[in-house]
Amino acid sequence: MTPAAEDSDADLVGRALGGDDHAFTLLMRRHKAGLYRFVRRYVGDTDAGVEVVQESFVAAWRALRRFDGRRPFPVWLRAIALNKCRDRGRRQLVRRLAFGDKDAESAEAQRYADPTPDSEAQLVDKQRRAALDRALARLPGKLKEPLLLTYFEDLSQQEAAEILGVSVKTVETRVYRARRRLAELIRGDE
Repeated sequence: MTPAAEDSDADLVGRALGGDDHAFTLLMRRHKAGLYRFVRRYVGDTDAGVEVVQESFVAAWRALRRFDGRRPFPVWLRAIALNKCRDRGRRQLVRRLAFGDKDAESAEAQRYADPTPDSEAQLVDKQRRAALDRALARLPGKLKEPLLLTYFEDLSQQEAAEILGVSVKTVETRVYRARRRLAELIRGDE
């Protein structure tokens, strides 16, 4: 038997289904960084990203018997995470409707801002990332989702189409429109 680190995702899934909890832990370790990057870009918040990743792994554990070994595990996992991101967005909408709109730019949040000065390069980089995050947050889901999956997660258009349940041509069109809209939003933000 090969060492666990060299096992394929499908092998680890099989072992996890057979009762080997360590196998699922290895799957989580193997895929958590990539999944976090995807989720963080989608939700636009570090702490929320961690929460959604945790929820995604819990959901993956519960749904492991439904994993289709013909699909790559990271694609299946991102489909779960995408649904968790959408769920979080719906919950946020309900909260905003109920409690109003308080975000990181509010006066209340600014009172607790980190007072540590950044170097100029770090500040510029932070501002660019913030502009990108704001622009991504303003994209409609139908444009944001294929863009994140293909451009930021390096999934093929075919894999993104499978996750989203649309045709490859639809993914191609939405990515084109998303990139164009993202550029407009960033230019308008400057």
